[in-house]
Amino acid sequence: MISILVCDDSLVARKQVAKCLPPDWEVAVHFAKNGKEAIEGLKQGKGQLLLLDLNMPVMDGYETLQRIHEHNLTTQVIVISGDIQPEAYERVIQLGALAFIQKPVDPATLQQALVELNLMNEVPDDETGITLDDDIRDCYQEITNIAMGQAGDHLARTMNVFVHLPIPNVNIIEASEMHMMLSDIEAQEEVSAICQGFIGSGICGEVLCILSDSSFEDVAKILDVKDKVDDQLQLELLMDAASILIGTLLTGLAQQLDVNFAQGQPLVLGQHRAITDILQTSQVKWKRTLAIELSYGLEGYNVRCDLIILFTEESMHTMNTKLAHLLEDL
Repeated sequence: MISILVCDDSLVARKQVAKCLPPDWEVAVHFAKNGKEAIEGLKQGKGQLLLLDLNMPVMDGYETLQRIHEHNLTTQVIVISGDIQPEAYERVIQLGALAFIQKPVDPATLQQALVELNLMNEVPDDETGITLDDDIRDCYQEITNIAMGQAGDHLARTMNVFVHLPIPNVNIIEASEMHMMLSDIEAQEEVSAICQGFIGSGICGEVLCILSDSSFEDVAKILDVKDKVDDQLQLELLMDAASILIGTLLTGLAQQLDVNFAQGQPLVLGQHRAITDILQTSQVKWKRTLAIELSYGLEGYNVRCDLIILFTEESMHTMNTKLAHLLEDL
């Protein structure tokens, strides 16, 4: 049974939206009078799908979408509003909403949106229904290859080096397997790492950027840094490398999936620590995750930088649908 949260300051509007839901759809409906209440409900797991008004007191729909992004909350959002300005539509889509429906909503319009967005396929509590067959896995690898190449090219031009591009490793992993995967990256050496969340059009996740501590001296040499490579400078170098790789990679993926990703602020997970300790500070708490692992190297230098792109299991429904359409066009 899917959990739906209807957020509108009008009692009449809330009831109308609830009545417009498909009658044979098994759902648990919750209500919120403003964005603040909606965020609290989402944190309690009350909204796999959020039906959101824009103009509300306390916290409006725009701020609610921004807070969802900032807190990395895993929900899918359809905006239902009487504000039909083109700019309103563009703003909510950029902030991660899947669709925009004009008030007053009618059952046929809402159901059509739910079907088109593949939101009515119920996922049992103990099963995700998510698969990663060979064709879909190849699609993930191919779009990652293209985005990774763009990121590598950006890094190569910035640092004037040859970048070795890895073969993306694509897997669905359980939470218990995350520790094992990260432990394999750097079994002995200490590392420094940051993470950055992203969200947009029903897709959200996080990218981890992990740089081995032995890489910093060569990174500083490549960039002709004359200052002492202390902790502060190492952090600046890590931030610079992560900004190039994560930003370009997400842009490349978004273009191919025909979505827009809003990116959160980078968060330092730790410096000079074992990878197992780094894992404890990661924000990833999902049960199952689509993990894409990349490992960049620079020719002639002892530099290794690992990127791990993590997508929520809910995001996979949207991405699998988009990639399936790509396969149909072939």
